[in-house]
Amino acid sequence: MMEENLDEIKNENENSDVEELFVPSKKIKEVGVEEKDFFDVLKMVAPGTSIRAALDDLLNAGMGSLIVIDNGNIYGLFEKGFKIYSRFSSQKLVELAKMDGAIILSRDAKRIIYANSVLIPDAQILSKETGTRHKAAERMSKQSGAIVIAISERKRKITLYYGDKKHELRNSSEVLRRASENMQILEKQRESLDEVLTDLTVLELQKMVTIFDVAKVVQNFEILKRVSEVIKKYLIELGKEGMIVGSRLRVLTRGLEKEEDFLLRDYFVSYSDIKKNLDKMSLDELLETSDVSAVLFNETHDKKVSPRGLRILKKTNVPERYIDSLVSNFKSLENILGARYEELMEIFENEGMVDFFKEELYSLREKISLGKKF
Repeated sequence: MMEENLDEIKNENENSDVEELFVPSKKIKEVGVEEKDFFDVLKMVAPGTSIRAALDDLLNAGMGSLIVIDNGNIYGLFEKGFKIYSRFSSQKLVELAKMDGAIILSRDAKRIIYANSVLIPDAQILSKETGTRHKAAERMSKQSGAIVIAISERKRKITLYYGDKKHELRNSSEVLRRASENMQILEKQRESLDEVLTDLTVLELQKMVTIFDVAKVVQNFEILKRVSEVIKKYLIELGKEGMIVGSRLRVLTRGLEKEEDFLLRDYFVSYSDIKKNLDKMSLDELLETSDVSAVLFNETHDKKVSPRGLRILKKTNVPERYIDSLVSNFKSLENILGARYEELMEIFENEGMVDFFKEELYSLREKISLGKKF
């Protein structure tokens, strides 16, 4: 069932928009782009922005166009054409697109600088594009790192290039449909995570946790994160039109990063290294619990393990300073649960706090037995 639900997420990862088209050369400066930078670019052209409105107007009018947003590195890579230097508007852009050549916008895309310009990037940059306009756009962006947008009147699509990234801007209704479908997957994945987390808590209190139990929970955490990342990309494309989906996403993922962090700290001394190794796993690897187990524990054989107790104790109302002392002194949840009254007195220093601690553990067990979420 999990494999079927995640087919679309796997396709998103496999059909990456990033293409390695650049051929190194002494004459060409390679411009790399961070994922965060690319998301910022997508926000610039999201539905609801003035530039996206202009792009949609061009597409709806059946007009092709080539638009470059100046980043300071494009000069010498194009012939200027007509100097416009006018405030940006959708109507002006559509009118200027009737001429041949590229339109150059200012860095903030609030002014039209040139029209009827000719892009002359280095021809040594190879391209998989077939049309002259898209080849020029791709090469220009690869060489300068500038945002270049190509609109095809024949294929009726808008393609954005930014350094080594290529992305087709899709219709809002299509993006929203895909986001909603992935949200359904996320909701099922959250239900699965809640179930295995509750099972783990019960097993931890019963001192019966195994490697497989921990790997199963971490597996669900990581898959949910991957699905969330796909939805976040859709939300960036949707802009203001994705507000409802974004609100639901925040509800479903609230507190999960901290919960997984406590879990990893419970079982692994070098938990930061574990997190890095998990990030490197492909979705196919995450679907195999044995692969997750191998990354976490360097073995796939199931055997008993014991948490330090941090995650469970954080679910009580015990002050944090006492939780840290309990974990530091007793080393494991099993030792904490089995501690004598005199040993607990050394941590809490008064009988009232010891009684409060025991009441909190009793309350936690009661909530679990009643099937309550916490």
